[in-house]
Parts: sequence; C-alpha cells; structure tokens
Amino acid sequence: MSDSRIVFKKPSDDIDSVTTTILEERDDAGASVDGASSSSIAVFNPYYTMSIQKQRSMLPISKYKMQVLYAMERFRTVIIVGETGSGKSTQVPQFLMEAGWCSDRRVIGITQPRRVAAVTLATRVADEQLCRLGSKVGFVVRFGGVTSDETMIQYMTDGILLREMSSDPLLLKYGVVMVDEAHERSVNTDLLLALLRRLQKVREDLRVIVSSATLDAAYFRQFFELNDGDDPTKDTAVIVSVEGSTYPVDIFYAEKPVPSYVKAALTTTIDIHTKHPSGDILIFLTGQDEVEAFCTELKEQTRKLKNCDKLWIVPLYGGLSQKEQLRAFDSTPFGTRKVVVATNIAETSVTIPGISYVIDCGFVKMRIADPQNGIESLMIVPVSQAAADQRAGRAGRVRPGKCYRLYPESEFKKLLFATVPEIQRCHLAPVILQLKTLGVSNVVRFHYLARPRVKSMANGFDLLHALGAVDDDGALTNNLGTKMCSLPLPPMHAKVLLSSEKFGCSEEIATILSVMQIQDAFNLPRNAKHEAELTKREFSVAEGDHLTMLNVYSAFCANGKTQKWCNQFHVNYKGLVRAQNIRDQLIAYLKKYKIKLVSCKGLIGETEKLRRCLLSGFFTNIARYGHDGFYHTIYETSKFNVYRGSSIMYRSEMPKWVLFTDVLQNSIRDLSEIDPEWIQELAPNFYDYGSVSEFLWLWDVVVDVRYFNSID
Repeated sequence: MSDSRIVFKKPSDDIDSVTTTILEERDDAGASVDGASSSSIAVFNPYYTMSIQKQRSMLPISKYKMQVLYAMERFRTVIIVGETGSGKSTQVPQFLMEAGWCSDRRVIGITQPRRVAAVTLATRVADEQLCRLGSKVGFVVRFGGVTSDETMIQYMTDGILLREMSSDPLLLKYGVVMVDEAHERSVNTDLLLALLRRLQKVREDLRVIVSSATLDAAYFRQFFELNDGDDPTKDTAVIVSVEGSTYPVDIFYAEKPVPSYVKAALTTTIDIHTKHPSGDILIFLTGQDEVEAFCTELKEQTRKLKNCDKLWIVPLYGGLSQKEQLRAFDSTPFGTRKVVVATNIAETSVTIPGISYVIDCGFVKMRIADPQNGIESLMIVPVSQAAADQRAGRAGRVRPGKCYRLYPESEFKKLLFATVPEIQRCHLAPVILQLKTLGVSNVVRFHYLARPRVKSMANGFDLLHALGAVDDDGALTNNLGTKMCSLPLPPMHAKVLLSSEKFGCSEEIATILSVMQIQDAFNLPRNAKHEAELTKREFSVAEGDHLTMLNVYSAFCANGKTQKWCNQFHVNYKGLVRAQNIRDQLIAYLKKYKIKLVSCKGLIGETEKLRRCLLSGFFTNIARYGHDGFYHTIYETSKFNVYRGSSIMYRSEMPKWVLFTDVLQNSIRDLSEIDPEWIQELAPNFYDYGSVSEFLWLWDVVVDVRYFNSID
C-alpha cells in the first residue's frame, strides 16, 4: 500500500469504497445512490417540474404556516428552529405579507450574516411573488441594494440593519424583523438580537423572529422572555420547531490524520467523480487562497481524466462579486458534475441545489483577538461539532448523500460542541462604537446575548480613546466619533480616511483602503507561480505593501480595467472591480462630510504623506525587527514572521520599523515602513514614555532582552 492513501471509515469502522489508492470496481456501475440511472442527470431541485406555487407547498415549513401565524399574533418573539433548506428564510416572510402584516405600510425585514444569502433569498422570493426584484421584494447589502417605496419584504445583512438603527433607533420602518441564521453567533447578529430585545420594551408592536438551524432555541427564548412572573399566559416568547425532510447522510472519517487536507480533498474529489454516481460535490476549505489554488489544481488534474463526465468547478467565498457567487446556484448542465469549492459561507446561510457529496477539511478561518494586546489575527482553527454537522447536512437536501471528513472520528469527538460566539473572541472597538452610536451609554452593563471579556472591553475603549472617537469619560466625540460610526469601515480604517485631507492624500488613501477590503490584489496560480512572482515584483514598492496596492490599482485603471490585462499580469480582476465599487462609496462619504479630494501624486514626500496617514489610524499595529529575524510588538511577547509575498521581502534588508494592517496566523501582512520618530507625533497618548529618544531606547531594550532570553 502507498503511504499517501486515504482510507475513509464509517463510525462503525466500515471502510468506504472511496479511497485514494484502494478503489474497487463497482459491480453496480449502472445504479446511482437512489437507484436511478447513473447517466449524468442534473440534480438541482426535486420539484423543478412543478409550478413555483406547488414548490412552495412542498417545503417542510408550509405545514407550519398556521402555527407560525398564530404564534406571531400571540407572542412578541417567535423562535423558529428548522434545518437549513426547510424554507424558513423564504416562506415565513411571505406568510406574514400574505396575512396582512404589511397593511400599515411597514416592512418585513430579514437579516442574513452574509450578502450572498441576502441576494439569493431576495431573488428567489421575488420569483415566487412573480414580481420584479426591487419592487415588492428587495435587498440591501454593503455597497449596494435594490429596493423601492413599494418594497414590503426586504432582505439585508445584519450589519445593514444595525446601521439603519443609528438613523432610526426605533426601526419604525419595520413591523417585523426576522434575524436569520442566528446560530452562527456573528458579532453583528448578537448585537442585533440584544438591541431588538431592548427595543421591544419601547415598541410593544414590534415582532421579532429568531431563526436557527441548530437546537439552541431554549437559549434564545430565555433571552427574549420578558415575563418575570409565574403566569405562562403572559409569556412573550415561544418556540416553533419545524421538522425537516432531509435525506440520510452517511458520514465517513479518515482512518488517520492527513498531512495536507487540501491534497486529501483533491484526491477524494477525483475518486468520487470517477467511481461514484452522479451528484454535485461541495468542498469546504478555509479561505480564498486555498479555494483558488484548489480550483486551479483540480482543473489541471481533470484534464488527465478519460471516460467520465465533465467537471464544472465553481469557487464560492466572500471576496467574490455577487454575480460570481451566484454561479454556485446555477443548474448543473447535462453530462456535467458541479464541484463547488467553498469557505464556511456555504455552511448554513445558503442551500446549494444538487449537492450529494460533501468533503469537509475540518477547519475554518476565524478572527481572534489576543485579550492581552488586542491584536486581532485571522487564525485557522478546528470547526465545532455543530459546524461539522451543518456541513454534512448539505449533502442530504435532494437525495441520500455522503460526507467525507478529512480527519479521524477521534478528532471529531475532541471538537468544541459549538462555535465560540464572535463577540467573545473579536476586537471590541467596533462593537463599542456601534453601541455608542445607538445611544447605549453604559456598554459594560449592556444586556449582551453572550458577555464579552472585560480585558477585551478595556482594550476596545483604549483604542477608541487613542483614535479620538471617545473622550475621557468614554462618550462619543461629536466630530470624529460620529463620523467614524457612519463609515462602513472598521475604526482604524475610518480614522485613516477621515485624516487623509490633513495629510494631503485623500484620493490615494481612498484607493488603498478600498484595496485593503479585498483579500489580495494579485493571483498567484500554482502552475505559473514563478512567473506571477516576477510580475508582482514589477509593481512592488520598497516602502511596503500599501503603496504596492496603490501602484497596481493605478495600473489597472490606466490599462482600461480589463480582465485581459489582469490575466496578463496575474492581477486579481474580480477583487479590483470590487475595490473600485468600494472606492466609489468611500469617495461619496468624503464628499458628504465635505472632506476635500486632494492628491499627493508627484509631490515631494509623496510616500511619506501616505505612510504617515496610515500610521494615524494603525499606530497600535507597529513592530520592530529583532536580532532573531522576527518582528516584535512592544507590550507583549508577540513576535511575527512576514507574510509570504510582501513587497518588503524584495529588499536587500528588512526595514527596522513597520506598521501592519492584518495578521494571519503568526505572520503580519500588509506592511509599510515607518520612521519611529512619527509614532509619538501621531499617537502621543498611546505611547507615553517621555521623549522620542527615551521611547526608542526602551523599545530597543525590550526587544533585545527578549532575544537574549530566547537563546539563553
């Protein structure tokens, strides 16, 4: 046997027929999983031959229509529990609209944790209502949306509704707010639920629906229950459980840990395609880089395959445009098997038609803030058991399915039962700023769904105070703080944008911040990695990655913003188109606040102006190069590598001082060289060590002591 093989086992220790080197010829090659012919039938919607109204009636939630409507009349909060795909997200809003809940011209608002879900759900409901998207049914997402005065059902991201509350604290536009996918426990979802509970004490007519795909309904009900007495007739919250109609899913575990889950996913995909019946495949990986690299490698591998159907490979992750994300939901052509390669975006928020096989890498990327130093890193961590079960459930929507977990069953049993709520692991500065905007004076005593760490709360206040967003008493500052709240950017990014006129570079900063919102301005395909690296080097600027971002975006615009040019120079066309849309929005905000659009292009000290401006917001993220070859932050023992592909790697020697705007695992990413003399000038209250020379001397001592202690 080859050492590279992957043997999958059921929990009962039955070895499955799918392995990478031990593959048995199928005697029943003409039969599919459900007994149908194995000819390439496009499986995407079991009811597609029916009328759209008949399709609605076939969804599990349709049996509970009267129960939901009664609960809405009787209770102020309704928690609906049902598996993803049961129809909660599309049908409940229509039940309410058809029952007259919009008769007073109030809107039914439905929030989603991701924009792709908001768009796809709105599109589907508009089809079911036989109306144009944007009329009776619309959606609003960050940097876009389609609604009108006649809109009665509005899908949106949870962040959008939070922003609406700053201008309409009572949400008078809405009669019903449905918070969908509440089990994901994103920071925006948790905040929204807490604020809606607070709002219900003022607006007795407001109805709240909390929709969850996992069995945590009792927790949500307890949180929303406003009846403090023993009389159950005065209860304000109720649970409605919806039984699903999913098919069984066989789970298979890797017999032993795999050295590379990306390679294991690749070989497993090919084995399924060549040995198993028709049915689309959904693969869970951790991020954009992995997804794109996997897609490229799979395309190369499939060119070698003979006597099997075509593979249609579709990436799905948050950085794609709406149009590109929606490709994953298109019907699979005849004679083709669709392979959707996704991040956890496909875990619960959306139902991708036709999936019969799921391959789960067992990991996910999460932003986790160090409670000691406040630095937030994008970490690859194991999924929870609940998340793994959600992933497996994707395979049983249209027929019996299979899920291949690329880790042993023993590892599954060690996983956390549920994912830690984001509010307990993220940097809290944006949370505090959001709550302050909404009039929450005491954010420490605010009734959270899950209480944040005290140290994290203190770090958040320290940062906002240093940025000038809150005063000594913790109150929002009238000028800078209120403007920062209105911008669709994190606090440090917002401070940089609002300071850009002062440094004479608002046009360039708007560009840099826009490119920072996408994952990468470059594509580095595995089959042409060396060539792509050489091309990237042509755009690189010695002072760092942020100026390189400006360089590549300027070249993109100068060359007609064409995909052909991007392909030639290995530039991320999809990402830069999205960056352009974001930039347009940021420019609109600058004009709104009467901040002049000025350019530093061609001026003396051009790069210094830009780096000073960046430092005005990112002064907490500075590091000094040490004798050990790592970058060190000052207050803690944190030390970091430089993320591969950084522009500073092309220099003959590493810059001694840098600012960084992102952290991935143990590497700092998106760096710019800075002069340490600027630090106390731009952040005098944050680094308070007397004179500049005393400040630099102290930092040298700290870094050197760490180095010599490490080699002692």
